[in-house]
Amino acid sequence: MTSKYNPLWAILLPIIAAVILVITKSAPGIPGSGLLLGAVVVASVIAAVHHAEVIAHRVGEPFGTLVLAMAVTVIECALIISMMMSGNPDAATLPRDTVFAGVMILLSGLIGISLLAGGRRHHVQQFKLDGINAALGTLVAILAFTLILPNYTITPGPAYNQKQMLFVAIATLVLFGAFTFFQTVRHRDYFLPEENGQTDEDGDGHADPPSNRDTLVSSVMLVIALVAVVLGAKAVSPTIETMLDHAGAPAGTVGILIAAIVLLPESVAAVRAALGNRLQTSLNLAIGSAIATIGLTIPAVIIVSLTQGWSLSLGLTPMSMALLVVTLFITSISLRTGRTNILPGIVHLVLFAAYLFLSFVP
Repeated sequence: MTSKYNPLWAILLPIIAAVILVITKSAPGIPGSGLLLGAVVVASVIAAVHHAEVIAHRVGEPFGTLVLAMAVTVIECALIISMMMSGNPDAATLPRDTVFAGVMILLSGLIGISLLAGGRRHHVQQFKLDGINAALGTLVAILAFTLILPNYTITPGPAYNQKQMLFVAIATLVLFGAFTFFQTVRHRDYFLPEENGQTDEDGDGHADPPSNRDTLVSSVMLVIALVAVVLGAKAVSPTIETMLDHAGAPAGTVGILIAAIVLLPESVAAVRAALGNRLQTSLNLAIGSAIATIGLTIPAVIIVSLTQGWSLSLGLTPMSMALLVVTLFITSISLRTGRTNILPGIVHLVLFAAYLFLSFVP
């Protein structure tokens, strides 16, 4: 069953995670079960993204980045909804904090590392401007609907009323669907990597695609890993909240933690692509994941909130809104010419450092 694309660890992690979940479910109260379940969630996320990458390699670009984005979104929704169901006192702002953290990690952190790492190795890298401009335009519209406009409606607080939430859910789904059609059907060529005549120094950029057998195995393992993430997140939520409370962490820390866990494996794939002189793939992953994160996660959370009667605060604080606007402005400047170097990467990383610092020292 193991192969180049499905090494032993990628097969064992989902299976072991499933076994541990069954054991902890049948025998609750096992000492150290909280930490064990936390390890299960992290391992399942890593395995899920690995198998999503295998499937993505099989289907090719730009469908591959869409597969990765969908897998990440399922994981993120599971973690958010599980934390909200556990009675988290900050449940109303958890989706906002998580989505905002994901956007900042992707647009400032991931793009910054990719531009810096790729620019350091290759000096100047190129990408297709038409696709990136379309993606950024879609992302800005979704961000405005979900994180900025709630602060300016007449509804008290940074929140929408039920009718407004339903409209925003539909609007973001329409924007996500339109972008997906644009990316995968109408203008697929805008998102294909440039043929730069260079070999992939990491050895994975032009490798033969996985076989049907590898793809089938990865599909099965992906389902198992995603189920383990969903069930494990629900079980480990109380432990995470207790640990953060004892540490005196700010309320938004939970959102940052969720986003970091979910996006870490995908970030590694994006940086490897930039090092292999495939910056187009890196940007597809970063901006495409940001669109999917909001375009799918927010509607899912809104639907669950409406059916469960939960309150939901989506509007950002003034400081966070300023950081978001600056990030979008810097990103649009950094990616305006279709060519990048290390300087924009440094700017993005300093902006990311400011976001992290101000999250803990507001």
